[in-house]
Amino acid sequence: MPDTHVVILAAGKGTRMKSTLPKVLHQVAGAPIIDYVLATARRLGPASVTVVVGHGAALVREHLAHRCDLRLVTQEPQLGTGDALRQTAPLFAGVTGTLVMLSGDVPLLTASTLEHLVATHRSIDAAATVVTALFDNPSGYGRVVRDAGDIVRIVEERDANDAERRLHEVNAGIYAFDIAPLFAALAGIAPANAQGEYYLPDLVGIYRQAGRAVGTVRVGNPDEIRGVNSRKELAQVSRIVRQRRNDELMAAGVTIEDPDTTYVGPDVEIGSDTILHPCVFLDGRTRIGSKCEIHANVRVVDSTLADGVTIFNFCVVNGATIASLARIGPFAHLRPGADVREEAHVGNFVELKKTVLGAGSKANHLAYLGDASIGEGVNIGAGTITCNYDGERKHRTVVEDGAFVGSDTTLVAPVRVGKGAYVAAGSSIVKDVPPGALGIARGQQVNKEGWVARKKRKA
Repeated sequence: MPDTHVVILAAGKGTRMKSTLPKVLHQVAGAPIIDYVLATARRLGPASVTVVVGHGAALVREHLAHRCDLRLVTQEPQLGTGDALRQTAPLFAGVTGTLVMLSGDVPLLTASTLEHLVATHRSIDAAATVVTALFDNPSGYGRVVRDAGDIVRIVEERDANDAERRLHEVNAGIYAFDIAPLFAALAGIAPANAQGEYYLPDLVGIYRQAGRAVGTVRVGNPDEIRGVNSRKELAQVSRIVRQRRNDELMAAGVTIEDPDTTYVGPDVEIGSDTILHPCVFLDGRTRIGSKCEIHANVRVVDSTLADGVTIFNFCVVNGATIASLARIGPFAHLRPGADVREEAHVGNFVELKKTVLGAGSKANHLAYLGDASIGEGVNIGAGTITCNYDGERKHRTVVEDGAFVGSDTTLVAPVRVGKGAYVAAGSSIVKDVPPGALGIARGQQVNKEGWVARKKRKA
């Protein structure tokens, strides 16, 4: 829509959030509220997108700094929605077409609704078209007042009389405007209301008095226009977003055993025939292949899982890469830089950090492998630790293909265990073990016969 422009109002404080963080930066199902609004706006293909910032402007600007296609305008002080839109006037001097105005705290709106809004607006040659919805409980929303079916004005709840408060059709705070008359009309808005602010909905009455057409588009699903004004509403909207996401995944061939307890972020990708058990959390830029199985109480963040990976219960995977048919857990922790290769096993209470675990290798019990390169077909015994930090710097440990590291071994980096070498259990390895050799580094055992009996006689 090359003659369509979008303005998003994101200047409000959000007093009921009781937060120092700007309302539009609070997260809904893993992403800031404003990101959902921007994604929907872009699906219109508009000529421009402008965001009006105000409260916490520096934080909002910082969050949006990497988006070079946005124009940012500051409203200071915050004197209402009409005043906020008026701040964009210099950007639209000499511009014609349609301006779509969105609220930065309404993340559930769909692109199809916006397309319908613009189409309706143009078909009736309106000065303004308002999105509305019917709520069983309209508390907190401005009411739409009609006469013979036509919208005549919008009244905010604080300014409404008893009859108006009983109306169930509400203003969504989403509009399409003809740009040509818009900013002159904005000059006619006065702060004659309980808040002492410049209310954008007053344009409806102004246009009607001037004989200009004002239309409405009513959404079928009122959830679309739910705003976020409190922590409770934040949770309610997040629940709806998660439900939508899970429905999409299940329709695409992913099994989700308990959608109510499965949290999948907006940027996560999951292949078909993957199974998600209850209480699974998938966040960030996570990519999961086909025919994986992720058991209960697992969290995966910014990680890549190839096809056929199994993650057992109570694992945390963050910034890791897991190749096909690998098995992780239970109770494993893969930290950033963990690289688990094909058919490798990471068992219970094993932690990896900046470590490659080669194809077919196993670290099945109670191990810490940090800053290490573990070859193929290696066995890492229970209780093995790579001592990678000397108090000042990190050092690497290398265990070559086919090596066997016995239980309760400490590998003091920098150190290398050669191909096919063995390390005896209980060793503290501080020197390289040559290929095919047995490395033993432990104190000599001494048995003192009769010691226990002598101790008891003394007692």
